[in-house]
Amino acid sequence: MSSRPDLSIVILNWNARDYLRACLRSLEEYTPQIEFETIVVDNNSTLDNSAAMVAREFPSVLLVCNPLNSGFSSGNNLGWQKAMGRHVLFLNPDTIVEAGALEALVEVLDGDAKIGAVGPRMTYPDGELQFSARAFPSFGAGLFRNSFLGRMFPNNPWSRAYLQTDLSRGSNQEVDWLSGSAVCGSRGALEAIKLENGPWDEDYFMYCEDIDLCYRLMEKKWRRVYVPGATIQHHIGKSSDLAQAKSIRRHHAAMWLFYRKHYMKGMGTLLAPFAAFGIGMRAFFAVLKLCRTYARMGVLRLFLRRKARAKGLGWLFKKKK
Repeated sequence: MSSRPDLSIVILNWNARDYLRACLRSLEEYTPQIEFETIVVDNNSTLDNSAAMVAREFPSVLLVCNPLNSGFSSGNNLGWQKAMGRHVLFLNPDTIVEAGALEALVEVLDGDAKIGAVGPRMTYPDGELQFSARAFPSFGAGLFRNSFLGRMFPNNPWSRAYLQTDLSRGSNQEVDWLSGSAVCGSRGALEAIKLENGPWDEDYFMYCEDIDLCYRLMEKKWRRVYVPGATIQHHIGKSSDLAQAKSIRRHHAAMWLFYRKHYMKGMGTLLAPFAAFGIGMRAFFAVLKLCRTYARMGVLRLFLRRKARAKGLGWLFKKKK
């Protein structure tokens, strides 16, 4: 292998051992037409011994053990600091890389020096398309995306524009932002937007950091391109599923952080109270939906009963004879 491989693959993991194993096997079985290295950053997985699995089963992988779960951006920056490739692919552990995907991404980056980042066609394991290339957030998208308005009007133009549902999936397309579950950047572009520890903004613990990354690339005139000729399977959210309530809080805090960082100018400043209110209402309905789910599972009742007993109010939950 040359001193600088074509591609560094950085996989950030938190308690996703079995998915991580499958991801690494897909890379181990890959027949490469390019030179690549694989780096796993384990964000202090304490539930499933992920790091021990990587060390035992994949000795050729560079393993970086973070002593704490410092978040998505920080963990990816740790991997960036170890990466030697001309390009760097940041990849979720709950993914499977299909044949030809890596070469297709590298080819597009090598073919145009103005392209700063590329993203593959993302699918669910059953082959259904994921909308992994999107437009930057707008007020319309905020009102209709994942809200009661969106459920009332599922085919509204703002959600469609945000998800880029009308995007041609048969050829390379320039887009606003690419999902951080599999985004590949050229070293030059990532260096151009590098902050203190790397290209990812560590003010974001989790969520919206991929939008922020692509927004800063846009500000520096780097193009972002969706590459449907590269396919990667993605299970979605297998780490965040372990802490859903925290995920809701962090997601909406990240939305407000992105707004303050990038939209707090001109009319955006005047509209900030409405944006904050909208984000707050979105968080409220997300929590409400989670509570309904827990109630159906009986988990919420169990939680409340324990709290009531601790306060001497256990009689509230006694069954009537």
